[in-house]
Amino acid sequence: MFNFWQRLGGVFLITSIALMIGIFAGTLAGLVFFSLSLLWLVIHHTKHLAALEQWLLISDHTPSSIPPGSGIWDNIFALLARYVRMQNQSKQLINLELKQLQSVTAAMPDGIVILDERGHIEWCDPVAEKHLGINLELDVGHQITNMVRQRSFVEYLTAGKFNKPLILKQMRHHRLTLLMQLVSYGDRQKLLISRDITSYERIEAMRRDFIANVSHELRTPLTVVIGYLEVLTADPDIDEGMRDQALKAMTEQTMRMQHLVEDLLTLSRLENTLNKLSESRVNIAPILHELHREAESLSGGRHTVELNIDSEDQILASREELRSAFSNLISNAIRYTPEGGEIGIRWKVRDKKGLFIVWDTGVGIESEHIPRLTERFYRVDSSRSRETGGTGLGLAIVKHILNRHQARLKIKSAVGKGSEFCIEFPEKRLIKKS
Repeated sequence: MFNFWQRLGGVFLITSIALMIGIFAGTLAGLVFFSLSLLWLVIHHTKHLAALEQWLLISDHTPSSIPPGSGIWDNIFALLARYVRMQNQSKQLINLELKQLQSVTAAMPDGIVILDERGHIEWCDPVAEKHLGINLELDVGHQITNMVRQRSFVEYLTAGKFNKPLILKQMRHHRLTLLMQLVSYGDRQKLLISRDITSYERIEAMRRDFIANVSHELRTPLTVVIGYLEVLTADPDIDEGMRDQALKAMTEQTMRMQHLVEDLLTLSRLENTLNKLSESRVNIAPILHELHREAESLSGGRHTVELNIDSEDQILASREELRSAFSNLISNAIRYTPEGGEIGIRWKVRDKKGLFIVWDTGVGIESEHIPRLTERFYRVDSSRSRETGGTGLGLAIVKHILNRHQARLKIKSAVGKGSEFCIEFPEKRLIKKS
């Protein structure tokens, strides 16, 4: 109320002066002065109102852009400038908090999409853009179902029952498997959270395959052992030749199961992250001489086994694991090389890298099988592998050993001509013999 009467002070002053002029100079002079004064006030206020309107129409509202004023408009524009400064400060704080929020959400492994009550996209983070193929600049305001067109997702969104997540396979975008969860919040808005579970799905599939393969590998020898036991139990007076055959077969199948269990335990130990690598200086030559003698014994004179040691360099490694990897490759070469074939074992250094090579003139491997040879229980020919006594885990063990030593396995093979397996050790593991 005080400001109201204060603002009318100028009008009261003009009126008082006009009355004084009217008394002393006549009524007409007083009215002329009063009219001209009011006209000046109207022009004064209209001018400042026009300046205010012009300022309101511009997009960049800053204190410096506020027009100058006089009289009561000077106070009004000063208050407006203070208000603009406060608004700009609030906007800066909000932008800063928004950037911090976006940084936090960008660092999260989950994708986040904000949807309005009708399922239109209001905002999303970069992870959600990657998961769902959204372009935030282009797709704001569009229906989320335009981006995610799977029927299961549309039904999930329409049903409105968001207590359980939805597993969705995004075939268009890198073949991702996503765990989708909708959360309602605010004024009927929704938060769509996407999580990449592709690796978990792959691990789960590997676990299922692993259990199935182990079960299958154990079932066959167990079936043989149980069958012979039933025969021996049912006929205690079975002839000696049949009994010896049964005992021999059961022994072989039992040994096969034992080898399988030992390989499984080896794999488990190698995959255990708590099992640290025990390293020492390993002299390759003595190991290869031992393995050469074992290879000739395993071959039984059916193959020619050559050994070439072209370097005296040593390796910083686990001797036990290195010997296991070399032994697996050599035994595979003997197992898959027909009688009369040749097998070569070689150690050399080339381009500052240590190379352990096993080559053979065996049956060879078709090119499409080579990338999968180090998978557990993967066999090019299942029946031939079982006949030769393989567990299907040898090359998987080799792969894990090489990973622990930062080494690589390179495979070359041609059907009917033979194969070459080369382990390449990095320069940092080579030790010059002093």
